[in-house]
Amino acid sequence: MSLADQLQAAAASGQLLPASLDNIRALLAASENPLYRASIEELASAGQWAELNDRFFQALKFGTGGLRGRTVGKVVTKAERGSAPEDQRPDAPCVGTNAMNFYNVSRATRGLVTYIKNYRANAKLGGKPSIVFAHDTRHFSAEFAKFCAKIATDCGANVYLFDGCRATPEMSFAVRQLRADAGVMLTASHNPPHDNGYKVNFNDGAGIVEPHATGIIKEVNAIKGEDYEALPEAERGQITTLGDDMDQQYLARVETMMLQPELLKKEEAKKLKIVFTALHGTGGVLVPVLLKKLGFTFLTVPEQDVRDGRFPTVKSPNPENASALKMAVDLANKEGADIIIGTDPDCDRMGVGVRDSKGEMVLLTGNQVGSLMAWYRTKTMFDLGILTAANKDRAVLLKTFVTSPLQDAIAAKFGVGCVNTLTGFKWISSKLAKYEAALPADIQARYRDLNNVESRAARLQHSKFLIFGGEESYGYMGDDFSRDKDGNGAVVMFAELAAYAASLGLTVAGLLDQVYAEVGYFLERNESKVFEGATGAAQITRLADSYGSNPPKEVDGSAVVNVRDFRKDEIKDEEGDVVLKEKMLFVDLADGRSFAVRPSGTEPKIKYYMFGRSLPAAGQKLSADELAAAKAKVSAGLASMWAWLDKDIDARLAE
Repeated sequence: MSLADQLQAAAASGQLLPASLDNIRALLAASENPLYRASIEELASAGQWAELNDRFFQALKFGTGGLRGRTVGKVVTKAERGSAPEDQRPDAPCVGTNAMNFYNVSRATRGLVTYIKNYRANAKLGGKPSIVFAHDTRHFSAEFAKFCAKIATDCGANVYLFDGCRATPEMSFAVRQLRADAGVMLTASHNPPHDNGYKVNFNDGAGIVEPHATGIIKEVNAIKGEDYEALPEAERGQITTLGDDMDQQYLARVETMMLQPELLKKEEAKKLKIVFTALHGTGGVLVPVLLKKLGFTFLTVPEQDVRDGRFPTVKSPNPENASALKMAVDLANKEGADIIIGTDPDCDRMGVGVRDSKGEMVLLTGNQVGSLMAWYRTKTMFDLGILTAANKDRAVLLKTFVTSPLQDAIAAKFGVGCVNTLTGFKWISSKLAKYEAALPADIQARYRDLNNVESRAARLQHSKFLIFGGEESYGYMGDDFSRDKDGNGAVVMFAELAAYAASLGLTVAGLLDQVYAEVGYFLERNESKVFEGATGAAQITRLADSYGSNPPKEVDGSAVVNVRDFRKDEIKDEEGDVVLKEKMLFVDLADGRSFAVRPSGTEPKIKYYMFGRSLPAAGQKLSADELAAAKAKVSAGLASMWAWLDKDIDARLAE
């Protein structure tokens, strides 16, 4: 039976989705690449219809952040494997219209260049467009970056290409420094090893927002095949290699995130010992350089210094997970280290572990880490006279709606602003773009060339000054010179926080308890349900829609007192700006608990965010006994809420 007949028969029997059949036919008709036909034939002959559906049920969607998907299939064909051993990366990426492969990154790059050209023409900007390309250590990231750089130059764009793997925030910084039109990072952040992605930032260095997101998506989706014709040589762009010079510019700004370098002269702080792990990713490029230059005592995990897209020592390279940081914990226990720090493959996220009162290493959540750094940076800026009663109304914390309300309480305590945004750092960065646009025109024109002191003074006088920005998913920002969450900067900020605690004779965990006693005990619990493939995508949509059409009236024995449906309600942030529509629902309960639910924008899962709190009496602090009781009560309340929600999920999917 021919391949065409096999596919038609599978579609007729319901084994192959109609959309999968259409996309397979379209791919084979548009390309003569033998890899495509060989892989499809092998999967069809083996009856791997579920695999073919996952690979072809849709064209990989260029979303509002770019592309993300599998670059290694669940089933690896012989054609893809090539000569690579079973325990190594295949020779070729996953074949499929719904996969991260050369076919899709080609479409993305050509669409991006077309959009930028049109944008520049409409803005009456002369010269060629320019794009910064960077990559992490994932499978095919380096190859994708070089491939895309060539396509972009063939299509008439100048390209800045890093000479090796770099962190996402350095890509963002480079876009701003070079006045490039866009930046592209080949990464899937902290996803499992089989994934990769194509992340786009625009000319402000931030993730794309409207109208650029829709405009780029339109151009990418208009491209159906992988073949293109390069421009005449005189009209093509040039490739410039980025390396040490850009590193040094970026490092110089990251170093300024440390507010009190004199802390390391204190005896207790000098004894602080850090274990750092890059989890086989780009954090290993600059974090050790930063820690050494600033004077911290640290060790790295040698096995995880190796840059390897298989991430062979962990199940998943996600510093949110205890298992990913186990080797760092083991080394810390062996060497008597005080804290551990880990960054994800593209070094935009950071996870940490600290000693508790018993000397045991415990992992802090992203909410706890962000809240501690927000508290420390706000307090210290007042202590240093950077913030004063006269200018504090121009200072602000930025966070997402699903990040701990402890940060709202911290802002209120110090009398500074706190603004909530949609999930995703691009929304925090869009606030920074707003604040930059509020500066006088002459300052705007040279803003990117100002040093940190000049920049801060300008914002405090004319606009809004960012104290700290963060999101619960382990992303943090301490300044606006880069417009993405920054693992390098986060390491500096957290290491300084730990040095501050040590200078007081406290552990970081002890310092966190002091903040709780002062502001109130806040606890968050995040859970998610994973639904993979074509069937899973439909389940996520159905489940998310059910909350909008049938929101709960009671949850875990407590009445629902408020529902905020971000899909249809008009919601304004603390500055009066209308929040764009989002598939997210917030539910507040009469007993003070609340939860939010939203589909992930980057992974095949639906996420649940739960919040609980216990506040001290007005003008009082929580005693040690009161804090211990609050921790037990709030934790039990969130556990009970999740048990209720988990059952409710099954009921909603069964309807």
